[in-house]
Amino acid sequence: MNPLTTWPLPEDFDGARAPVRGRRAELAFIEARLDSLARRDGGVVLVEGPAGIGRSRILVEASASARRRGMRVFQGGADPAEQFVPLGPLLEGLLSGEEPLSDAARLRDLATMPGQRFWLLQELGDRLREAARGGPLLIVLDDLQWCDDLTLLTFHTVAAGLSSHAILWLVAVRGGSVPPAVRTTLDRIRQAGAHELALGPLGDGAIAHLAEDVLGAVPGPDVLGVARRAEGVPLLLVELFGALRDEELVTIENGTARLSAGPLPIRPLPSVARRLDLLSDVARELVETAAAVGYPVTVGLLAELLGRSPAALITAVRESLDADLLTESGDHLEFRHELVRAAVEAGLPLSLRRTLRRHGAKTRPKSAASPAEAPALPADGAERGDRAAVDRLRTAAAEVADTAPGPAAELTLRALELTAVDAPQRPRVIAETIPLLWQTGQPARAHHLGTSALSAGGLRPEDEARIRLGLARLSSQFDFCAAVRQARAGAALPGIPAALRARLLALLCLGLSLSGDDEAAEQAVGEALESAEAAGDRTAEATLMVVESAVHFRRMEWSEAFRRADRAGALAAGLGIVPSGWIPEALWQGFLLNAAGRSAEALAVADAGVRDSRNQGRAAATRMWLMSRARALLDAGRLADAQADAEAAFAMSDELGTGNLADITLLYVMVRIALHTNDQEAARGYAARVRRMRSDSAPLVRDAGAWLLALLADFEGRPDRALAELDDVAPAGGRPFAAAPADAVDAPVLVRMALRAGAPERAARAVAVAERRAELNPDFTILAATAAHARGLLDNDLGHLLRAVRLYGECPRPLARASALEDAGRKLAATRVSEAVPYLDTALALYTRAGAERDAARVRRRLRAAGVRRQPVSAGYVKEWPELTASELRVARLVAQGLTNRQVAGQLSLSPHTVGSHLRRTFTKLGVASRTELARLVMSRDSAE
Repeated sequence: MNPLTTWPLPEDFDGARAPVRGRRAELAFIEARLDSLARRDGGVVLVEGPAGIGRSRILVEASASARRRGMRVFQGGADPAEQFVPLGPLLEGLLSGEEPLSDAARLRDLATMPGQRFWLLQELGDRLREAARGGPLLIVLDDLQWCDDLTLLTFHTVAAGLSSHAILWLVAVRGGSVPPAVRTTLDRIRQAGAHELALGPLGDGAIAHLAEDVLGAVPGPDVLGVARRAEGVPLLLVELFGALRDEELVTIENGTARLSAGPLPIRPLPSVARRLDLLSDVARELVETAAAVGYPVTVGLLAELLGRSPAALITAVRESLDADLLTESGDHLEFRHELVRAAVEAGLPLSLRRTLRRHGAKTRPKSAASPAEAPALPADGAERGDRAAVDRLRTAAAEVADTAPGPAAELTLRALELTAVDAPQRPRVIAETIPLLWQTGQPARAHHLGTSALSAGGLRPEDEARIRLGLARLSSQFDFCAAVRQARAGAALPGIPAALRARLLALLCLGLSLSGDDEAAEQAVGEALESAEAAGDRTAEATLMVVESAVHFRRMEWSEAFRRADRAGALAAGLGIVPSGWIPEALWQGFLLNAAGRSAEALAVADAGVRDSRNQGRAAATRMWLMSRARALLDAGRLADAQADAEAAFAMSDELGTGNLADITLLYVMVRIALHTNDQEAARGYAARVRRMRSDSAPLVRDAGAWLLALLADFEGRPDRALAELDDVAPAGGRPFAAAPADAVDAPVLVRMALRAGAPERAARAVAVAERRAELNPDFTILAATAAHARGLLDNDLGHLLRAVRLYGECPRPLARASALEDAGRKLAATRVSEAVPYLDTALALYTRAGAERDAARVRRRLRAAGVRRQPVSAGYVKEWPELTASELRVARLVAQGLTNRQVAGQLSLSPHTVGSHLRRTFTKLGVASRTELARLVMSRDSAE
């Protein structure tokens, strides 16, 4: 038995009970049930979640709280090794401890006597009724999935018979695969009205607190990046952080815990070892073999490796699933957590791991390739100073870097560990490691590695230039001006190879373009192109073609911008550059397509980027492609999907850090969504972040911040303040805000804002810019539509507004088209009400489909003024699901089928972060608190449908 009365309480490393992190809502739910029990209202609470998620800790806290209230507590738990003891888990809890039930010997005897079940149930029921008359009872039963059949029968029978008494049954069960008898018991207690508490992964804040508890310092971004391996499972997190601390893999500087330079070896984890010990010999061999192979495997492959028939592994497979070590994914078995797989593999001899991996690779289909699979280190057993081992590691890293940057980073970190501090090749290894760490979601670690090397000094010019090249590429996401500084300093170093200087000059131009310093970028491009051509560096040329495209775009030469972008893409493809990892250059094509109103093409580019970068393990690229897709979804009028992607990218920002690119994309998307949906609280929250952009060194970031602040002020009904925000940007950068926003489609918004503020001359300037842009680019319908719309607003001219409506119909920017329709309807309503209604109705339909609730409400008011009433409906309206968007409904239905967030993401080509964002909003809208409740609701509504 494993009676709860003997369970060790969770402790920190000083022997005191550790605080519970990230479970405030769950503990509040338990307290509410105990409050009800104190009023003699009992029942059943089912606590469900995967291994290591903290079920037992919730039970411990509940028991302690009940005792503090003076309640009588009985605690029991099942042990998989002792299922042969009938009723053992329940009796051990009820009949041991400080206050056991009366006549314990009689109940034990009945449990062991055949044919006495009826009398056992009667006697046990009588004893519990008697005890409940003396005060409320809390009966705790942990690990229901391991309970024997008699315990299961007794639990649901007695609990049902005593439902009117002051008895609360608190039962914990592992989620996922459970034996049929357990599933039947769960179905019965749910049908009887059991309360359910589903425990999910810890959020980022809780993980940070947990890291601080274990490490004794606030975790840095690199530590939190490593923590992602545990996927929010508390037990794995504690063991992972403990290993980092015990093996001195973290250093604490100024109160912040950071990873030390060097590889992060995975050690066997105690909790994983305990679960392995519970398996039969065959099941353990199966799990260890799957871990060594390193990728999802079929039963057939495992049978071949183990020298058995597939039929002989049936029991072992079921055992490994029941132990929550493996899970099924189609025809394959895979580990529920990659960290668990690595921990199992770490317990195997190196020679065995290599042999199994090589043998498995021979029969592995190409489609099974995964970036998570790291090759065996080609220098295991080497010692520091082994130059040959370092060279092998670097060569191996270079071979896999393009398709699997994660394993490549591990290889270069191992090479760095083996390289002496004063070795001449050490700076080159650092330069090779920086971009790999950045790509795999460890930018702070990469930045620290590079800046530390620069600060130490004594570098040869070429080595310093290579390190600055890596830092410039990293900074192109986070700090545009820092990217310029690093590239400029590197290119100025004497005696460096021509190709290296060419790449530094290319990144200098790219940084200038990203920062919005168009004049400097244009001046620098010429010299950089000459340098690239002289060096024969086609990669640098491709980057410079992207910069030239941006220069032409800002000159309002859109056709030439597209030509240069197409040439850059073709050149990169010819060089074998992977688009998903050519960041940020590859993002430019999607931006151009989106600006031109070609939303479907822009989304296709972004979808491919998200999918490929995620499959290749490129965390930084995945985040940037999510940013790009969020913006494309916003302009395509899919606000809910845009918000989901933006929230997903923001969630990754907590792991990777924020920066300039996030400011001008994600923050822009979230502010515009808040304005369209009338989310005033969110808008106020974003204002502080936006104001920070106003003091940035990059002109483009300052301009974007000024425009967003203007939109927020206009949203609050202060158009004069909005124009002042645009004017106030001048002192920070020595230049005024552009005459028109960066997005051409925003020109009518600025015109409307200026007219409301009583500044017609400002509106006229915006119209002039829009008309000039359209004149210079006659092949782009979106520009003609925008110019006509802006002119129609300035002149209050119906003809221009109607022309804008017609032109917008030829390009998929639904919110812009809806705005023109609304303006045309407003103009018509003044004199021809009946003609206005169809325009307003179409605008209302477009706003509603997009989820733009504020805009839809405004149009409904216009229709009411015209004598027409329209009822509010939700975006993507489905009769049985009026609360959800189409995307949320797709996710909900797949989750209800039992799919995990990761499986849903795979089916819908989304990121798991995006799925989680959809699911959080779905839970809130439907008022459910668990996946189980959601599944029941889906079954009920869809059956009715």
